[in-house]
Amino acid sequence: MARRPEREQKNEERESEFVDRLVAINRVAKVVKGGKNFGFAALVVVGDEKGRAGFGKGKAREVPEAIRKATEEAKRRMQRIPLREGRTLHHNAAGRWGAGKVVVRSAPPGTGLIAGGPMRAVFEVLGIKDVVSKSLGSSNPYNMVRATFDALGEQISPRQVANKRNLKVADVLARRKDGASGVEGSEG
Repeated sequence: MARRPEREQKNEERESEFVDRLVAINRVAKVVKGGKNFGFAALVVVGDEKGRAGFGKGKAREVPEAIRKATEEAKRRMQRIPLREGRTLHHNAAGRWGAGKVVVRSAPPGTGLIAGGPMRAVFEVLGIKDVVSKSLGSSNPYNMVRATFDALGEQISPRQVANKRNLKVADVLARRKDGASGVEGSEG
């Protein structure tokens, strides 16, 4: 029994840790002298269900090749999104791309994924369990996915806030519970 090189084994392990979702597939036609040449465009989101996700689009003459290209691009463009308790967002956010507008909100445990279509696919591959979201503008899947990633890109964890302000994480979390007033003992 021949052993495979270690590099191939690591690549397969890396491949298997990602989850991919096909969001949209579109047939396009190019009119030429002899008739029509058909091609396919695919939109895919890929994630590790632990806070990393990316999206990609691919075009080819056949569907499987378009999906493969889109998946490769999505893996190259992955980004880390900070999650609270590994299940929801740290704070509410709004995203926009073209005419696509989305609003995403953190939710308490047990809420589930309240999101439609392309947004649901992004949250599933990201590993988010509880979120409330709404699409306000265009229903074009490309714009919705990009607007969702725009909103998720605004997410800042308490650790990141503490590092920016030279505080401890506990101080930032204590202020979250007290409210966003920012004024202590204002009575006088």
